Amino acid sequence: MKATRIAVLFTGMMTLASSAFAGTGGSTHSGLLVWGFLGFCGLIVAFQFVPALMVLVGVFKGLTSPADETAEQSSH
Repeated sequence: MKATRIAVLFTGMMTLASSAFAGTGGSTHSGLLVWGFLGFCGLIVAFQFVPALMVLVGVFKGLTSPADETAEQSSH
């Protein structure tokens, strides 16, 4: 009896969660405003990439250059 009740409950839950009640599909045509917004976001990412690349090159140069040992010690 309990197994039948669980089976009926499970079947009912799966029926409600099936794709029969889902939408038929998304809209494939986006407006000009959407494409403008996505382009603007792409420009922000591109312009942030340039300074990050410059910092990375600076760090790499700093790690590979020989260390200057010109620091003088004071004797007080």
